[in-house]
Amino acid sequence: MANPLAGEVALILDGERRVMKLTLGALAELEAGLHSGSLAELVERFESGSCSSRDVLALIVAGLRGGGWGGQARDLLSAEIEGGPLEASRRAAELLARAFVLPGEAG
Repeated sequence: MANPLAGEVALILDGERRVMKLTLGALAELEAGLHSGSLAELVERFESGSCSSRDVLALIVAGLRGGGWGGQARDLLSAEIEGGPLEASRRAAELLARAFVLPGEAG
């Protein structure tokens, strides 16, 4: 079960429930892999609704890896995410938001 207070978000990937979390290492990997901008700019793109599918994929991969998954982005190219691209975007946005919530602010 995903623990929202620990910044965790659940995702159903190929029928298997996975927990995503943006650990410091996952955030560093995410930032290093961004093709444009910083984490702050990534947050701005999600807040404005102008994120790309590349942004969503990068967040999903980082979150899965932070949750213990050993795969790579290419492993998700043919994976089935329950709810499709829209749900993947929602989960990625939720993951990003939870990574930067201070204790006591979670709602």
